[in-house]
Amino acid sequence: MKRSQLPAGAGVGFKPEHFAEINSGAQPIGFFEVHAENYMGAGGPPHAQLGRLRENYALSVHGVGLSIGSMQALDRDHLARLKIVCDRYEPESFSEHLAWSSHGDVFLNDLLPLPYTPETLARIVEHIDQVQSHLGRQMLLENPATYLLFEESTIPETAFLAEIVNRTGCGLLLDVNNVFVASTNHNLDPRTYLADFPVQAVREIHLSGHSETVDDAGALLLIDSHDTPVKDPVWTLYGELLARTGPVATLIEWDNDVPAWPVLRSEAQAAQVIIDHAAKRKAA
Repeated sequence: MKRSQLPAGAGVGFKPEHFAEINSGAQPIGFFEVHAENYMGAGGPPHAQLGRLRENYALSVHGVGLSIGSMQALDRDHLARLKIVCDRYEPESFSEHLAWSSHGDVFLNDLLPLPYTPETLARIVEHIDQVQSHLGRQMLLENPATYLLFEESTIPETAFLAEIVNRTGCGLLLDVNNVFVASTNHNLDPRTYLADFPVQAVREIHLSGHSETVDDAGALLLIDSHDTPVKDPVWTLYGELLARTGPVATLIEWDNDVPAWPVLRSEAQAAQVIIDHAAKRKAA
């Protein structure tokens, strides 16, 4: 099984509107990440652009449609299309979400939460084993941004993720913004969550922006919106995390209200400064 091996630098999510500027010269970017489902067609401009990028940069493929957390069987056609994408581009990393997004033949345009129970644990382990066996490569599993908790959950999320790693050999994608969003929404301490997180399995980190609103009771509610720069509390948590882990491949996610290329690039460069600082501390 091919292991995840992204370079320990800062990357960004590739947006086609940035292609011309990216392609105009070498960029200070460690890797690009794309959503697998955007490249499941046979050809056309998306593949032409991604093929050009792949010649010069490391690549992370991020899935959003496998519905790993579903209690129903994985969609074999979707898995087959995913394998075609991974075989075509040989990415350094492939990742998916600790969530579900389909029921029967209906695809729900969201990443939905699930209860953390022995039953769901066994099902997710089964699905990850199937994915890794079919692709012949390690999968990274991303922690979710959540807006509710299930009364039937009997396993803390960090312990749930650790047990998945133990049973499958998968890696983890640690989304620091998701940690901050979920912790704020549930009145929990994000530092306590991160202290319990199985960081030894982390192969990639995500950073993104979030938006603020209020719930029906007037309480603060954060939304994982991916439409702003990374917020200061998330940068702080990220710096503290890298002080523990050392350098880790880190992606800037900005999927809505996408800014001009120099703005997105500057966010990655800000992450790179923290990565470089962590590397110096580790070498000292």
